[in-house]
Order: sequence, then C-alpha cells, then structure tokens
Amino acid sequence: MSHTLRDIATTPAMSITLLDLQRMVRATLESRFDMPRWISAEISELKLNCSGHCYLNLVEKGVTDGAPRAEARAVIWRSAYAAIASKFEVATSTKLCSGLRVLVCVVVTYHEVYGFSLQIVDIDPSYTLGEVERRRRQTIAQLQDDGVWDMNRELDIPRPTLRVAVISSRTAAGHQDFMNELRRTPYNFSVTLFESLMQGDGAEDNIIHALELIAEEETNFDIVAIIRGGGSTSDLALFDSYRIASHVAQFPLPVVTGIGHDKDISVTDMVAHTMCKTPTAVATLLAEMADAELSTIEHLAQQLRDSAVMRIGNERLHLERSTSELTRTTQVALNGCNMRLDRAEESIRNESLNRLARERNHLDAAEAIVESSSPKRILNLGFAIVRDSMGEIINLDNINSGDNISIELADGRIESRVINAQKQK
Repeated sequence: MSHTLRDIATTPAMSITLLDLQRMVRATLESRFDMPRWISAEISELKLNCSGHCYLNLVEKGVTDGAPRAEARAVIWRSAYAAIASKFEVATSTKLCSGLRVLVCVVVTYHEVYGFSLQIVDIDPSYTLGEVERRRRQTIAQLQDDGVWDMNRELDIPRPTLRVAVISSRTAAGHQDFMNELRRTPYNFSVTLFESLMQGDGAEDNIIHALELIAEEETNFDIVAIIRGGGSTSDLALFDSYRIASHVAQFPLPVVTGIGHDKDISVTDMVAHTMCKTPTAVATLLAEMADAELSTIEHLAQQLRDSAVMRIGNERLHLERSTSELTRTTQVALNGCNMRLDRAEESIRNESLNRLARERNHLDAAEAIVESSSPKRILNLGFAIVRDSMGEIINLDNINSGDNISIELADGRIESRVINAQKQK
C-alpha cells in the first residue's frame, strides 16, 4: 500500500487522505533510515513516566546565539531505560538529566498521530564526559581571554573575617554542617544566608541572583562562601558554568567555595579566592583565620607590653639620671646663690653700719646744734623768758601796764606785774 501511494501524483480531482500522506512519510522514513543512527544532541527536557518510559526532548543550539536550530522528541522505552541509565551513571557518576549533551543511538520512527520521534536504544557515556571537559576548557579559556581569571584571588581578605555571606540551600546538609562547625568555635561569626537552589533547573540563575544581592550590600560582609554537600558529576557541572564562574572571578569580595566534591575541581573553584573540599572545611578555614588573627593580636599585645615595659624602664632610668643631674645642678646653683647672698649680706651689713655711723654723726652734730640753742643754755647765759598769764611768750606789742607776767630764769621763776611797758628806741 505505502509503495503504491508513494508514486501517486495528486490533483484537485485526484487527492489522497491525510492518513495516506502520513503513511507515505512513514514509509519513506522507514525505508531511508532502516538502521539505527548515532547522533549528538543536548537534552533540553527529560521526564520519567510512572510507567517506566523516559520521555526526552533533544535540541541542537546555535553556536553563537544559543537558539534552537533543530529539535525532536525522543523516548527510551521501559525495557531499555534501566540498562541505558545505569550504563551512563556508572561511567559518568551522573544521572541522565536536562542540560547534558549526549551521544545516543536512535531509531527514526514516525507515527500517523504522534509524528516524528526518535527511539533511543543505546548511549555512549564517554562522549558526555568529553563534552563536559570540552566545555570546561572553553569556559577557562574564555575567562582567561576576558582577563578576569585571577581577579578574585588577588583580593585581600579583610581582617578579622567574621561577617560571612553564605550562598546555599537552607535545608542542605552541607549548610547545616557548616553552621554546626562554626558554632563549635569561640568566635562570634555573623552569618547571612542568601538562599539558592544548588542543583537542577534554575540553580544557575539563583546563584547569580544571590551574588548580585550580596554585591549590593558588600560593605556589610568580609567574605562570601558558596557551599553545598556532595553530589554527582552532573551536579558539579553547574559550577563549570561560564556565567557563575565569571561572576565569582569579578566579585568585589573574596569568595570561598566548599562545593563538596573530593575528586573534581570546578571552574568556579578555580577562579574563587580559596577552594575548600567541603562546607565543613570552609567553616574550619574561617575558624583557623580567626585563630591566626587572635594569635597575631596576642603577639602584638605581648610586643606592646614588652615595648611598654622597656620604654618605662628606659624612661625611669632617664628620670633617675635627670633627677640626679638636677639635684647636682640645683645644689651647685644653690651654693652659688648662698655665696652671693653671703656677700650681699656682708655688703649690706657693712653699708648699714657705715650708714648708721654717718647718721649718728649727723645726729650728734644736730644734737649739739640743738643743745647749743636750747632755752636752758640760753637761760644759763643770763637770759630770761617772759610769758603772759596764758603762758605765751610776750613782746611789747601785746602787753600792757598792770598785766601779770611770769619771768623764767635758769634757776626758777618770778611772778610779777607790769608797771610800765616801753619799747626800746
């Protein structure tokens, strides 16, 4: 029937049904692709049905813009899924999931109702491993070409390092291990969680968004820790993302990773300031840095104490020497002052005695003058002092006949009355 329909020419008068067309397409595909073919593609979607069948969507993206250039539905029937999935996981330590590029052996099928699809009958895990490594190398080369490969490692970690921004899932065991390890330390770490998916769809955007939020508050933190527990190789592939690695490499704060992979190192680990194997190791590193800082502070404090003791000792010795020198200098100055005072005292005493002698001589001379002019001496010479009744010395201008007068002589006094008062011509 199909071979017959394939050669039929159609006209408006001679048409065929949709079913006939679909059968022609199916017959053509089945005859052209009668053998399985190996193809490479990226898994854009994967859903494991409860029936056991695995339904996928395969896509081929443009190299430059990443836009889909080809797309097809695919299926792994339940009868083959367990063997194919196990083979892939054993070889790659990764479960089949979206985002992986795979090399699969497919049978081209076409159904009149469901259309074109691919039935996956085998898989080559080595291709995926090689593709992962190719992408890693491509990411590394791009970061180096961008000139950002060493930027985060060149940052200085603030001291002390106590304010930590953490990117992790809140419920992840790795986050709990990290916090428990910090709580065992004697230090008061300030930890702020920026919650994010750490695997699966949306994890890349979540982590980048968390980094952007931290960058907006960078002055509130000393360091960033990206942590998650162990996982498969496919989980690690997330941290080979160019977008995440580029953000970490150019981040303004030092970034420490503890992604939980013992064997493999992601590109994000490579560009981060410091890489640790596990979240617990990140906490241990923070504690060790705090220990080192405390040790440095204690060492500096001891140096300061030793320096202070030495300085005090030197200053005490200098003070003692200065005190001794001051005492000696003061004593010399005091002796000099005492000598000058003694000389001044002697000089003042001599000058005073000379002055007293001169003044005594002056007084003696004055006394002699006064003595020679004293009334008693004059009276002894035969003179008399005449006073009126009031005791005032009188003269002819203020005395009259009949006034009582007192005449003072050298050896006594005479009371008398004026009989006649006459001025001498």
